[in-house]
Amino acid sequence: MQTHDVIMIGAGPTSLAAAVYTSREDIDTLIFEKGIIGGLAAITDMVDNYPGFEEGIEGMQLADKLQKQAERFGAKIELGEVQSIKKDGDLFTLETTSGQMQAKTVMIGTGSEWKKIGVPGEEEFYGRGVHNCATCDGAFYRDKKLVVVGGGNSSAQEALFLTKFASHIDILIRGDKWKASDVLVQEVEKNDKITVHFQTTTEEIVGGEVDGMQKVTSVKAIKEGEPVTFETDGVFVFIGLRPVTYFLEGSGVELDEWGFVKTDDKLMTNVEGLFCAGDVRSGATMQIASAVGEGASAALSIREYLEEHQRKNS
Repeated sequence: MQTHDVIMIGAGPTSLAAAVYTSREDIDTLIFEKGIIGGLAAITDMVDNYPGFEEGIEGMQLADKLQKQAERFGAKIELGEVQSIKKDGDLFTLETTSGQMQAKTVMIGTGSEWKKIGVPGEEEFYGRGVHNCATCDGAFYRDKKLVVVGGGNSSAQEALFLTKFASHIDILIRGDKWKASDVLVQEVEKNDKITVHFQTTTEEIVGGEVDGMQKVTSVKAIKEGEPVTFETDGVFVFIGLRPVTYFLEGSGVELDEWGFVKTDDKLMTNVEGLFCAGDVRSGATMQIASAVGEGASAALSIREYLEEHQRKNS
């Protein structure tokens, strides 16, 4: 079994940036990704606050540039899922969908995933009217009515993107005001395709037969204490993120009260040789620019760790 110098879990901006640094130093680098290379950044329509792109850059384009740069220096990216991590002596054993892997160091860069509302119909109609990615699925709803659930930046930004396709969008916000930035709220308020409903709680996603298939047909909600039904062709849910750490069960890695990974100032966890950076790390700022910066910092710490252990063993 080949032993890699470092295996990075998750191929978002954090790991791709880290891989640029490690692979340039001839550190054997393998990245595992279970979904989309680029992570949530890749499914963001437009990234407006990443330094160096004065007109903004499409999320998929930014992810593609990061991937090509990492691969140019020799990093390998494999599509697959890491199911567990265990440290045995100086080596880590990872159980993956591609079989067992070994590494001298591991970096967790799995980021976060969208939270679910947790209402009837959400799981049943996922992919058949319920979505978390406007960039991926918005084009299926040309001239259709949509519901967007959530009151933060993502909800506002994705709803604005969906107006390229949808005839009308109802945004359902549980609270009595936006949590999004003023700039985005102003954009939403002046868009005549969008209606915002405050103090509106989603209760159920309802489906029925559409063109011979079971698909979403409406959303039942409570608005200001009264039941209301929104007829819709699809629902996009943007109610926040949670860290992807399920595979760390039994690894001994310490998490904070919200499930994010704790690290020291070198971005190493309480398990020696196991590093973490980006949105999955406790204290992360949830910004692409800082995730890239943390990836670079983690890479330098990984190099230092490997060099120190090589000196000890020589």
